Amino acid sequence: MLNDILIEIFSRDLATLRKEIELYEDEQDLWTLSGNISNPAGNLALHIAGNLRHFLGAVLGGDGYVRNRDAEFAARGVRREAIIAEIEAAADCIKSVIPNLTSEDFTRLYPIEVFGRPMTTAFFLTHLATHLNYHLGQINYHRRLLSKPRV
Repeated sequence: MLNDILIEIFSRDLATLRKEIELYEDEQDLWTLSGNISNPAGNLALHIAGNLRHFLGAVLGGDGYVRNRDAEFAARGVRREAIIAEIEAAADCIKSVIPNLTSEDFTRLYPIEVFGRPMTTAFFLTHLATHLNYHLGQINYHRRLLSKPRV
């Protein structure tokens, strides 16, 4: 049951992320910094995708994905299509890993300590869903700040 819930939430929010990236009228705005915003939408989208591909695909699914977290935040000017491809790869990862998790897998400790303390896989996957949603909200706000007013 938790499998179905997590797949639905991750799939919904990754589809919304894709839509947000597509809604930027000017592709260059994906990389626009404004005020105290130090992570534009392009970096946040790459970070979300890399985060899920690492913690789900590599750690739980053993798919061999190798994450470069620093590059997620250092990249600039990555094309919209490449960002969307990363989002789609994360969505594919969700659909290939989560259905194979058992009730016992969810109650086991997540294989690596992420926050300096052990936690169950269910707890950590719930954290990943809220982490995605937090950054999704930032991207939505960033996009709307840069949108041209409609008259």
